[in-house]
Amino acid sequence: MRQVAVAALALLLALFLLPLMLVPQGEGELPVESGSLPIDHTVVTPEPSLDSGRQVTVKLEDGTVETMAMDDYLWRVVAAEMPAAFEPEALKAQAVAARTYTYAKMERTTSAHPEADVCTDVNCCQAYRTQEEAATSWGSNAQMYTEKITAAVADTDGVAVLYDGSPIQAVFFSSADGRTVDAVEVWGNAVPYLTGVDSPEGEEVPNYHSTVTLTTEEFKTTLLAEYPGADLSGDPSGWFSNTVSNSAGGVSSVDVGGVTISGQELRTLFSLRSTSFTVSAGADGVTFAVTGYGHGVGMSQYGANALAQEGKSYEEILKWYYTGVEVEQYTPGQP
Repeated sequence: MRQVAVAALALLLALFLLPLMLVPQGEGELPVESGSLPIDHTVVTPEPSLDSGRQVTVKLEDGTVETMAMDDYLWRVVAAEMPAAFEPEALKAQAVAARTYTYAKMERTTSAHPEADVCTDVNCCQAYRTQEEAATSWGSNAQMYTEKITAAVADTDGVAVLYDGSPIQAVFFSSADGRTVDAVEVWGNAVPYLTGVDSPEGEEVPNYHSTVTLTTEEFKTTLLAEYPGADLSGDPSGWFSNTVSNSAGGVSSVDVGGVTISGQELRTLFSLRSTSFTVSAGADGVTFAVTGYGHGVGMSQYGANALAQEGKSYEEILKWYYTGVEVEQYTPGQP
């Protein structure tokens, strides 16, 4: 009986101690409390972007007004205003210019659309197109271009061009004939940050050179409807005289039939792409030979792309075209 008791006791000790001996060191510690994670698995919720938290009211082409996040609006402007194939830094410069232009619009009421901050009429505000419209025009490049423009807006989140702490009138245009123009020469008001600067684009620009040709009768009918005092008798080669150049080498004014007409007025009257033009006239008609496209003030978009190709950042591009400015994040409504 004694031997049986000893054997039973040994078996009992073995059954009790064996599991403890098999537990590896450290695994007997208390489990991590529910709700806590090892440090290398901590989930960090990103902060919302500044643009996504700012609202802008937009009057659409059909007359309706839509409220949307600033980043959504800017995507649609950049997609409409600048070729998506451009360099990323040029697209960023365009995003900042568009954001700045929008901020400036938001800080005052515009009589053309008092119910909205901005509209989609390019003659009043900025161009605009939806992602669906953009994707249709981009075809097989739609995903790549969509991501490029999304990055251009996100990478410049909340950044604006400021002069004396306020958003500037960040006007822009397509392409220049070697140099931009002082604002005073186009609109009559001197603006310290809108002065003429060299612009490096050139023959790579589509339709950089264009012509507008009219018969002598077409030219006479159009011009005399606006300037009835012009004397367009005699040989057409004598109708034009006293051409005055602007600071960029374009036409500031020219006498037509004895009447002084500005280059801007002729550009509008005959749908010229810019005021950088020359005129030839004869019995066969009047021909304008034009270089570049746009009003010529502020940032040249093709010039911005050329600077980006040279390795300049979007901040450098913006400071190139807008004189004496700062490029930094801006909170609307705060000095």
